[in-house]
Amino acid sequence: MKQTGLRIIILVAGLLLLNACASPPPVTPDNAGDYRARAQTQVEDGISVTAAVPDRKETRAIFKSDLYKYGVQPVWLEITNSSQGNVSVLPAGLDPGYFSPIEVANLDLKLLPGGNSSPSIDALFFNQSLETRVQPGETRRGFIFSALDEGTKAFNVDIVSTGLLTTFTFFIQVPGLHIDHYNVDWNNLYAADEIRDLDDTAVRTYLAAQTCCTTNKTAKGDGDPVNLVVIGTPDDVYTAFIRAGWDETETITGSTSWKTMQSFISGGEYRYSPVSGLYVFGRPQDVAFQKARDNIHERNHLRLWMSPVTFKGVPVWMGQISRDIGVRFTKKTITTHKIDPDTDETREFLLEDMAYSQALAKFAYVEGAIPAPIDEPRGNFTGDPYFTDGYRLVMWVTSTPVDTNDIEFVPWSVPPGL
Repeated sequence: MKQTGLRIIILVAGLLLLNACASPPPVTPDNAGDYRARAQTQVEDGISVTAAVPDRKETRAIFKSDLYKYGVQPVWLEITNSSQGNVSVLPAGLDPGYFSPIEVANLDLKLLPGGNSSPSIDALFFNQSLETRVQPGETRRGFIFSALDEGTKAFNVDIVSTGLLTTFTFFIQVPGLHIDHYNVDWNNLYAADEIRDLDDTAVRTYLAAQTCCTTNKTAKGDGDPVNLVVIGTPDDVYTAFIRAGWDETETITGSTSWKTMQSFISGGEYRYSPVSGLYVFGRPQDVAFQKARDNIHERNHLRLWMSPVTFKGVPVWMGQISRDIGVRFTKKTITTHKIDPDTDETREFLLEDMAYSQALAKFAYVEGAIPAPIDEPRGNFTGDPYFTDGYRLVMWVTSTPVDTNDIEFVPWSVPPGL
């Protein structure tokens, strides 16, 4: 009886955790269930590359095995060589830890007599795999077996010929997750007469005047500091963060609540775990990204809200970033994520991460959050203390890779100690 009661408490705590924690062709009813209908094609230097990613159900139908369960995701490629020389596809460019076809055929050993894959199953995977050498005038089609990435699959296809390496970069939506920003109508988020385009002086004034902190649905009280500004189109934002290894987040549904609860109980990883809604501009975040560690209790996560202003024609987003470092108990919600109180460190982590990922074109700082020293911290909605210098990081993100030596610092303001 005591064990049953404990299990119930854990289940309730896991559910409450959800409420306390703080472009490629879209997937539509017409192309869901048909991975080739979602394919993307790029052409360069006489080489045509078409890429598609089957979802879990499609993968099971092709290979008669639930490869997603084993963390394996097949990527279908079609390579047409219209150049004058031989070319080769480099599977390690798509995934340095890619799986060989026969290796994948042996994942289902427990389902096969004797613990060995049969010749017919080996042949199925081998024959479906991609022949990586493509002669002039040839077209090759097949699969490369990569590590599982649900939501948006980001990968490179590297093609090598004599003295030349050509890289094709793909971002492909894979059905199966309830991603928060898929249903946002970016073009109609604001009426045309609400949007103002600002110059340097006006945008700095605007950013400094925005709310210091997130709030809740009733706009009562202050939450985490609004310590981030992102400048970029929705495609730039989406591409830059995915390239930098940030995962999308799912919306809170019955299914995602169950997955979160399971991860909470087991302490396992849930890369796409929902984040609670915090409010800016009178609405919850438009999009959220996260970088999880190997358990649900620890992750970096950020929220973004598109503002009603643009800077030289480019959308401006207000944002909030913090680092979850554990779980603690509270009287109000039973459990909640505990954030790292040094929110400036998390802000600077993001700057370095985006720079090293070549997703950053420029950066600057503006004032706007309320300074709080370490010996006089402020608190968020769940009672976690935080301290900050009160500056907001401004990042110009880009879909086109930028070398770290070419990143520009815009000297609007300089936080103390930097």
